[in-house]
Amino acid sequence: MLSQDCSSGFSSFKNLISSSVIKKGAENLAADHLSRLENPHQDVLENKEITETFPLETLGMVTFRGDDSTPWFADFANYHAGNFMIKGMSSQQKNKFFKDVKHYFWDDPYLFKICVDQVIRRCVSGQEAVDILTACHNGPTGGHYGANYTAKKVFDSGFYWPTIYRDAHDLVTRCDACQRQGKISQRDEMPQNAIQVCEIFDVWGIDFMGPFPSSHGNKYILVAVDYLSKRVEAKALPTNDARVVVKILKSLFARFGTPRAIISDRGMHFCNDQFAKVMLKYGVTHRLATAYHPQTSGQVEVSNRGLKRILERTIGENRASWSDKLDDALWAFRTTFKTPIGCTPYKLVYGKACHLPIELEHKAYWALKHANFDLKSAGDHRKVQLNELNELRDQAYENSLIYKEKTKKIHDSKIKNRVFNVGDRVLLFNSRLKIFSGKLKTRWTGPFTIAHVYPYGTVELSQTDGPNFKVNGHRLKHYFGGDIPHMVVPDLQTFPKDQ
Repeated sequence: MLSQDCSSGFSSFKNLISSSVIKKGAENLAADHLSRLENPHQDVLENKEITETFPLETLGMVTFRGDDSTPWFADFANYHAGNFMIKGMSSQQKNKFFKDVKHYFWDDPYLFKICVDQVIRRCVSGQEAVDILTACHNGPTGGHYGANYTAKKVFDSGFYWPTIYRDAHDLVTRCDACQRQGKISQRDEMPQNAIQVCEIFDVWGIDFMGPFPSSHGNKYILVAVDYLSKRVEAKALPTNDARVVVKILKSLFARFGTPRAIISDRGMHFCNDQFAKVMLKYGVTHRLATAYHPQTSGQVEVSNRGLKRILERTIGENRASWSDKLDDALWAFRTTFKTPIGCTPYKLVYGKACHLPIELEHKAYWALKHANFDLKSAGDHRKVQLNELNELRDQAYENSLIYKEKTKKIHDSKIKNRVFNVGDRVLLFNSRLKIFSGKLKTRWTGPFTIAHVYPYGTVELSQTDGPNFKVNGHRLKHYFGGDIPHMVVPDLQTFPKDQ
């Protein structure tokens, strides 16, 4: 603190300067006289330490980068409380400062802002802002609403800071209770990876349908579909154990040849020692679909739906007759035009169109031509069809490739752009919960850590108290933790601390 004599000296100096005419250089006589005056307190002032810091200057400077404890409104508070401005601002910065500061006023010990809706709100920062935001989101009156509703509740409560919406979004994103709610949709799916097969009967997909109402002792249907020709083979069976699966597969191999691979789900009727021995004996690769994700063997699922739709419309009221209608349903399915291959499965397998009963009954063109009934002419025509068979299958391959590329483009344009990396923490959607009562219970388990990401959509997860396991990325979402987000202090101005 300065002494009273110094204060009076400064007052007389101020009066002298104001009464004199401001001149430059040697013409300024007032400055010459003042420079010759003797300072009676020179020795006293030199022996005392002068404090160069002032309370209003250290109230908290938003202009000092890296000090999180400093309120963002320090400059505005310094200006209104003590008419103090930091030095070093450019003209543009001063214009910006005076444009903003007029919306604030000081009511000791708080700073308030008159917002655009003409409501006066108190300026808060730091941990106080975190507590207010947390209470408005997950407090007794919070309700775990989204970021916009949470921010609006903060405004309605009479508080303000510049990054309310951004901090509310971070808080909602990291809220553990909010992350464990909701379901998965088609937008959460992974990008498609089509299974493109070059040769006919190289890859088969198998799956069980059922159980259905008992029909002549049969309750299940074993469906096998070829991935290139879309040809479906189905058999009504009384059980769905490994023994009947092996028996059907052997008859399939004897008729169409040994395939290169068979795709199935992870059911116990496909994953057992008896099935594995048959696969090893014939040299067939057994590929497994990802757990809880039937889209991996999508071709089989599409064929299952097609057969089921035909059976539902043909059996009528007598549901127990579905096994009698299965052969008719297969005939209808095989003789129907398939868009991916550009023809019917029957034509792709045999090289000729299937003659349907309606053609004989109503005398189609081929039935009226007697030349077709001549054995020699019919034999020559059949040889031509067999020679054209390879070309027909090549065209089907090209059509299927183009169709799947278009389908993938449409599908991938509608999904979320999500990227899973090794080390990310994720939650897993438990689809098995639908078997039990899931009211008011979350279906998301975890968090787990990603150990490996495969290029075809499968993700390997690691857990602290168990072995690693594989799931499809469709049932995963990123977990951002339950910690309160760090409140970022807006860097409105940047000046050195000593200014």
